[in-house]
Amino acid sequence: MSIDYQTQHKKRLSWMPWLYFSLKPKHLVWAKPWQDEIQAHLMAVETVSIGEQCFIAPEASIFAEPGRDVKMGNQCMIAADCFIHGPVTLGNEVAINHGCSLDGGKAGIHIGNKTRIANNVTIYAFNHGMSQAQAIYQQPVTSKGIHIGEDVWIGAQAGLVDGVSIGDQAVIGMGCIVTKDVPAFAIMGGNPATIIGDRRNK
Repeated sequence: MSIDYQTQHKKRLSWMPWLYFSLKPKHLVWAKPWQDEIQAHLMAVETVSIGEQCFIAPEASIFAEPGRDVKMGNQCMIAADCFIHGPVTLGNEVAINHGCSLDGGKAGIHIGNKTRIANNVTIYAFNHGMSQAQAIYQQPVTSKGIHIGEDVWIGAQAGLVDGVSIGDQAVIGMGCIVTKDVPAFAIMGGNPATIIGDRRNK
């Protein structure tokens, strides 16, 4: 009985998608058509646009309707077990690692070029009202949007709340909950996230 290495290799790529971009030509012979099929199907059934040389794990769940598009630039990668609901816009070379959850609400999530998002990060661009007059699930939903700049690193299990903006080249530490705007180059830690350093000093 022959061993099915290709199936295991696909699984490896789904969970570690950065490996796709260093595949040898002999592997791209099967990996490129595999990705082309996944991406073509996604663009046919959802309001999604995908740039060149992207990787999307088949285990990722991406949903978009007219007016709530998902747009990806070139060389983006989305790993297994991600949930993404538009409106979400990714620049070029954006990485979203496994288990992340993004919902653009009405105002949307914008992620700049070369930003890296580690595993199990939660980014929700909406919020519920909190009046005692009625149950939370019955209250109007608000959405201000979330903007993440270029070359930002968001650590594992971080969370971003609606309305925040993260400046270029900032670092959000593991487990941070970002409730306020983050300036460019800031290194953030804690819950709620506070400035603990500056990348320009490193």
